[in-house]
Amino acid sequence: MASSFLLSFAPRPPLSLSSPPKPYLLRHHQHHHLPTLPLLLRLEERRRRPSSAAAAKNGDSADPPDRVLSAACYLYPFLDGVQYGRFVLAQFPFFQTLIQPLVPAIRLFRSSPVTPFLLFLTLYFAVVRNPSRFSRYVRFNTMQAIVLDVLLIFPDLLERSFAPSDGVGYEILQSVDSTVFFFLLVSLVYGSTACLLGEIPRLPLVADAADRQVL
Repeated sequence: MASSFLLSFAPRPPLSLSSPPKPYLLRHHQHHHLPTLPLLLRLEERRRRPSSAAAAKNGDSADPPDRVLSAACYLYPFLDGVQYGRFVLAQFPFFQTLIQPLVPAIRLFRSSPVTPFLLFLTLYFAVVRNPSRFSRYVRFNTMQAIVLDVLLIFPDLLERSFAPSDGVGYEILQSVDSTVFFFLLVSLVYGSTACLLGEIPRLPLVADAADRQVL
């Protein structure tokens, strides 16, 4: 009995660090931790990937009606500044043939002096400032057309301030007017074509300003 009592206080052999873990511990560890890794990866991928609705709202995609409406908006600055092409149209009949289909729209646009201003108010307040009815794609392209039209104030002021009839000043006026006309024509063709294809046209000088205005 005494020997049994002494043996109970005898030091036990230390656990071996190299002893293999128990199988049930391995199974318990694998059951609780291994499946969480693919789950976390799927959740992270789902978090980073935007939904299709959010992409459409941000202008990454557009349905056919939005494309047509956005393309039509680029007619506004061209119709308002077609008079700057008088020198080009007089020298190159090809451009007369090119814009011949737009003659009815030009006449309607210039039928009243208040038509450009009313169209400006309609596009800005009814389209650009109306995110509940129009997508960002439509509002951005409409705002680009508006900003482009606002820039026509500068060549208009130049013509009103300096109206030379001959000499170097007249040649400079021809160059300025022709440059403005070609810029409007290229903006119309590029902007409308890109919109019809579902792309986002970014015009130089106006794209950043349009971005800041469209919420």
